[in-house]
Formats: sequence, structure tokens, C-alpha cells
Amino acid sequence: MQSAFVSRRAVLLGAALALAGAPARPAAAATRVVVEDWRSQPVGATGVPSGWRAYETFGGHPHYDFTVVDDGGRRALALRSADDHSTIAHEARASDLGATPMLEWSWKVVRLPAGADLRKKATSDATGHIFVVWPRFPEMLRSRLIGYVWDPVLPVGATQPSAKTGTVTFIVVRSGAAGLGSWHDERRDVAADYLRLFGEPPPAPRAVALSIDTNDTRSPAEALFGPIAWAAR
Repeated sequence: MQSAFVSRRAVLLGAALALAGAPARPAAAATRVVVEDWRSQPVGATGVPSGWRAYETFGGHPHYDFTVVDDGGRRALALRSADDHSTIAHEARASDLGATPMLEWSWKVVRLPAGADLRKKATSDATGHIFVVWPRFPEMLRSRLIGYVWDPVLPVGATQPSAKTGTVTFIVVRSGAAGLGSWHDERRDVAADYLRLFGEPPPAPRAVALSIDTNDTRSPAEALFGPIAWAAR
């Protein structure tokens, strides 16, 4: 990946939203926080979706070949890339990972970039993937990002530091060709992942981002993302 999320401004500094639950039913009020479900986005809309911000990375040459689609009755954002690194980010909406530590999303990966290998700087590409972002000053050097990826070669559960920036650590959620072209629902304990990777309890994240990256291998990739939300364990 090119220096992912090395910000000039914008998303990584977005304010986290505070969640206030009704005293009578505090647990129910905090069990699910939707980041995006695409329902307010018109089908056929292209480019950067409403409520999201473009995030240009150094050398990424973003095309933002993104389209809001209806995929068999499922509203989603389709991400395509052929020789670019395109990233968009949204306010995280999770103010308390103690209450809602689980990141839930659905995705359908259609194509993996041929020759991609996150372990090597020259081939450090990935089809559509999702990040959780904790900006820390100076952002270029100290921000922390966890990226959940579908990788062509690394096994499920593998943890791989970015070959290009010390701010990004990838966790492989799915691997290889099995399941390509089908929808899958994912659920990750971000609080536990952060504690394992960094040795301390996580602060509130500031952004959730979607990215697709093929500017090293210059091969096509495609993925769709459905709803994204925070949830209780």
C-alpha cells in the first residue's frame, strides 16, 4: 500500500460521536451503531459517496471508480481498481469500544489483484478492504490503522505490517479464491485486535475507511461492501 492515510487534512481528524443511551435501557441503546448502510445513497451514484471523504495517498493516483449498486436486493458500494489506490473515509461513529467493540461488515470480493503480496513492497496491493483509524500526531509517523483484508496468499488470521508505512497493520480475514463472488458477513473484535497488536486498551477510533489498491501490480480488482456497523459482543 502507498503511505496509507498519511493525511494532509480531513478524515483522520474527524470528531467521534458521543452516544447517549436512555437510562432505562442503556444496553439496548448501545448495542449497534451504524456507520453506513448505503440506503440514503442513490443507486447509480458514482465517485465518492455522500458522507464520505476522498483520501488521496502519496503516489496513489486515485480514480474513485466507486458505484452505489443494488446487488440482488442488497444495497452496496462497488469498488473497482485497475492501476490506482483509491481510499474514502467516514467518521467512525464509535465513541466507546467498551460498549461496541465489534466491527461488522458484509462484502463480496469479485476479483483479487493478480500477483499481489502484502509482504513485499513492490507488490503490496489489496482488493477492497476496510480500515479502522486512530490518528496520532504526527500522523505520518504515529497514527495507528488496522486493515482487514482478503488476501490472495496469506492465511486467515495472519497479521502483516504494511511494507510501506509503519502506521498500518493488516489482519487477514479471508484468503485465496474460495468464496470469491459470494457475499460474506464478517465480525471482528477491534478492541481485542488493538490490544493484541499494540499492548494497550484502544481509545475511540476516529474513522472507518474503505480502500482498494492496485497501483503496484497494475492488475484489476473489484469488491462490494454492504452495511458497516459497530456492535456489542
